Amino acid sequence: MAENNAMPTLPKKCGPYISSVTSRGMNLVIRGVVLFFIGVFLALVLNLLQIQRNVTLFPPDVITSIFSSAWWVPPCCGTASAVIGLLYPCMDRHLGEPHKFKREWSSVMRCVAVFVGINHASAKVDFANNIQLSLTLAALSIGLWWTFDRSRSGFGLGVGIAFLATLVSQLLVYNGVYQYTSPDFLYVRSWLPCIFFAGGITMGNIGRQLAMYECKVIAEKSHED
Repeated sequence: MAENNAMPTLPKKCGPYISSVTSRGMNLVIRGVVLFFIGVFLALVLNLLQIQRNVTLFPPDVITSIFSSAWWVPPCCGTASAVIGLLYPCMDRHLGEPHKFKREWSSVMRCVAVFVGINHASAKVDFANNIQLSLTLAALSIGLWWTFDRSRSGFGLGVGIAFLATLVSQLLVYNGVYQYTSPDFLYVRSWLPCIFFAGGITMGNIGRQLAMYECKVIAEKSHED
């Protein structure tokens, strides 16, 4: 009987990450890196759309990237994406409200597509005035939240992110780092908070989906113990 109890248990499969990655801290770092590069990629693509339509203008001496964007834009957006993507699941755990609405990658990819469409509409579609454009983008952004999120924490964080990001943009424009054509809301465009809100919801959904992997690893480790 004693020999049977002393027999070591065989390790089980440790989720989608490599089997050696089981610590929560390492999974956090991996999620942060993945979110960073997703944010960099989206920043390059979306900023290219804005520049092509002359929505944003950068001084010639800072045009250094192959996508005609200032060098600091992609890393700043990547860092913000990592923070947002890690903050959403952390807030869910803190509030004790695990997000379970449409938790699959196909839904996350559709959310990303809708976000890109909203950003594209802000640069491509011509409206009679900025008020109509802002109201339309606001409705689309709230619709994105309702379709892919529907959580109180997601909406609250989205509003906070939109406010903070808009404030930072205003400070950058005020100091001449870059500028918007036809600004109508304190140096920026009035629809900009809608874009930031939709972006926060999108990165939050990606972060939540990535966090599911960590939960699987922790659950399997607990089962092994």
